[in-house]
Amino acid sequence: KENPQPEQVVTQNNKTSSSFKMYEMSEMAALMEQMYADNQRIKQKIENNELDFGEFPEYYLKIHSAQMTDPDEFDDFFKSEALKFLATQQLIYTDTVHVKENFNNMVNACIECHHKKCTGPIERIKKLYIE
Repeated sequence: KENPQPEQVVTQNNKTSSSFKMYEMSEMAALMEQMYADNQRIKQKIENNELDFGEFPEYYLKIHSAQMTDPDEFDDFFKSEALKFLATQQLIYTDTVHVKENFNNMVNACIECHHKKCTGPIERIKKLYIE
């Protein structure tokens, strides 16, 4: 008798069915992934001395309402940190004189929140810093 692969289960009629479950991102995780990708592009533009980032993406405001993986994490601390993040993010679009400093302050805002909530992405977020 063959041993099934770890992700498969042999059923009574000898057919295999997958027990693999696809990870489904929460709305908040998907939003943060999109914000990360946006900020990678902005970082490249800043490093190339391009200062036209377009308009502040209004969908960033969904940070106030997106479903989190753990709804209990949507507390006063998170709400306060979300406001700080949005303020620093908006400065990138409005103050092109201090754009590098504003960008790194936005990265700091992300990391500050992630120190208390969902620490996993911190090392990845640090890669956004502009030297």
